[in-house]
Amino acid sequence: MLAPYPPLPMNELSRQRLIDAHPCLVESNSDAFLDEVVKIAALYFKTPICLITILDRKRQWFRARVGTDLQETPRADSFCAYSVAIGDSVEVCDAQQDERFRCNPLVTGEPGIRYYAGVPLVLDGGLVLGNLCVIDTQPRP
Repeated sequence: MLAPYPPLPMNELSRQRLIDAHPCLVESNSDAFLDEVVKIAALYFKTPICLITILDRKRQWFRARVGTDLQETPRADSFCAYSVAIGDSVEVCDAQQDERFRCNPLVTGEPGIRYYAGVPLVLDGGLVLGNLCVIDTQPRP
């Protein structure tokens, strides 16, 4: 049985309007500062993958990334969607053992996520755009 998809955040309409009004948030141009942030976070947490994600209506887009060639995933497969929905950090120590994620294609296939930790990227008005997350292919305590 698949775990239920996370509910949409209460401010989803405002969040999506902001993203629509600022296409630079989801453009494919790299940003040297954000690229450096994900490199530093991956080194600090000793994870092979680190992302800065922005959640759009139907996709999770990687604004900066290290350790994967993927540029986006469907929002329905997004671990970050849970963090955005609750507006708080999410940690998954072993995705294969977590009811919400064990059947997720990002767990059962590439990149083989086992560990995930994400913190929301919150604007002054409380809107959560996405996450800074670290990902490992091994479970962690």
